[in-house]
Amino acid sequence: MILDVDPGLDDAVAIMLACGAQELDVRAVTTVAGNVSLEKTTANALKVLSFLGRGDVPVGAGAEGPLRGPLVAAEDVHGADGLGGIPLPEPTFGPDGRGAVGLMADALREAAEPVTLVALAPLTNVAILLREHPELKARVARIVLMGGSMGPGNVTPHAEFNVHADPEAAREVFESGLPITMVGLDATRESGVAPEEAARMLSLGRMGELAARLVGAVVKGGGPSGLRTPPVHDAVAVACVIEPGMVRTRRMRVDVEQEGEARGRTVCGPRGVEGRASNADVGVGLDRGAFFRVLFRALARLAG
Repeated sequence: MILDVDPGLDDAVAIMLACGAQELDVRAVTTVAGNVSLEKTTANALKVLSFLGRGDVPVGAGAEGPLRGPLVAAEDVHGADGLGGIPLPEPTFGPDGRGAVGLMADALREAAEPVTLVALAPLTNVAILLREHPELKARVARIVLMGGSMGPGNVTPHAEFNVHADPEAAREVFESGLPITMVGLDATRESGVAPEEAARMLSLGRMGELAARLVGAVVKGGGPSGLRTPPVHDAVAVACVIEPGMVRTRRMRVDVEQEGEARGRTVCGPRGVEGRASNADVGVGLDRGAFFRVLFRALARLAG
């Protein structure tokens, strides 16, 4: 697995899940501007991995903004630093000199088998990778992305944040011809952390405590729409790589609106609508119990 992230509170939990899951081999983490600036997302990825004792996972810094237009961050949700003000020790290692795209390309070339690319952020880095290294498409097993929505968005009435942050990149990825699983709001909104789940996290040592604090920071910050049980959006996309059946999907055609009030909207329709072939497996629901079992198992393994 390669993780492309913009930490971000739920990105941090997703990194923890990926590193704690014995089923996954995290070959690289790459960062992009999104929830906060690139400088902050990179620092946050390094801090989280250092806290986990995973200095062996290289971190490559990527795009400082979308393919077109300025960066519109989400500091109102994730805090000025991206981690809700939760103090973590300074990282024990620094970013890889190859940068995000170079690191992704080398990880794909060096892997013994095709790699799953899990994108939990605006898709800028992924689009640039596919532009600059089309020969490596065969090395990508599939792209699992957290983003999009068949219904209302979470940053505008029409659009989900990651797609809205760079619709041009999202369109290029959906039109790449690669196998894609879109884990959007229709599935991830069902991952809200209730008090009983938060209590279970707190019982899992300092790793579980960090996860609970990351989730709690969303509540303290108001979170999306002031939710009392904040979803752990990005962690769902990682978890469904481990247990694909936990996210119910339908085969659909996904197009991305580029202009106007609906910019960033993912228009999802059944195969054959307007003669266009389907291009993604779209998440339509979540087995909430299965998701939390995977998350708790990973946190427990991290706790030792």
